[in-house]
Amino acid sequence: MKKFGIATIAATALTAGLIGLAAPVQAAPSGPGNAQQTISELQSQGYHVIVNRIGNAPLEKASVVSVRQGQTYTQTDSLGNDNDIATRVLNKTVYVDVK
Repeated sequence: MKKFGIATIAATALTAGLIGLAAPVQAAPSGPGNAQQTISELQSQGYHVIVNRIGNAPLEKASVVSVRQGQTYTQTDSLGNDNDIATRVLNKTVYVDVK
């Protein structure tokens, strides 16, 4: 069995983590409701929500046009024991277009 260096293991783990985090926003609320409910639901799931508005309707009366995945920031650290590393999500962003 070949031994892999720390850099190879770190690169593999980081790549796997980024691929896993690149999934689209799966839990975006859909169906009836207003933009404020959608935004609140996404925030409760840990997303930083950036709202793009078309028009000036209050969020309680606006409807969601789309929800798009934004940048996800992660940090990978060595755990200090036998080259173990851990990746954690620092921030995940979504863009919500409302009208």
